[in-house]
Amino acid sequence: MAAPVRMSRRQGVPDVPARPVITDAAEHGRFEAHLDGELAGVLEYVGKHGRLALVHTEVLPANEGQGIGSALVRHALDHARQSGLRVIAVCPYVQSYLARHPEDDDIVVGRAGGPRHDV
Repeated sequence: MAAPVRMSRRQGVPDVPARPVITDAAEHGRFEAHLDGELAGVLEYVGKHGRLALVHTEVLPANEGQGIGSALVRHALDHARQSGLRVIAVCPYVQSYLARHPEDDDIVVGRAGGPRHDV
């Protein structure tokens, strides 16, 4: 489902939904998505032994349906790839995202299509 289109103050001109700013709040073990400076969602993780376990994704109710969860997962996967980490998809939302994006199977532990690696 597409994000809702908001109308700008200029009548009839749709606003483009804001893109979240995503940061690594490593001290809290999570990636954070912010919209207009406000926390919009998080993706909690545990990193060790060359692995990044993605354990829980949560988007604040006011920000649901705006692609925040997908942006968080995409950021986490890009981070893992750039850092040479393997991903363990614990979170059901992350698992669902990966089912729609098999191009990332090569860095995911235990996914069909990717190389076999024991956890």
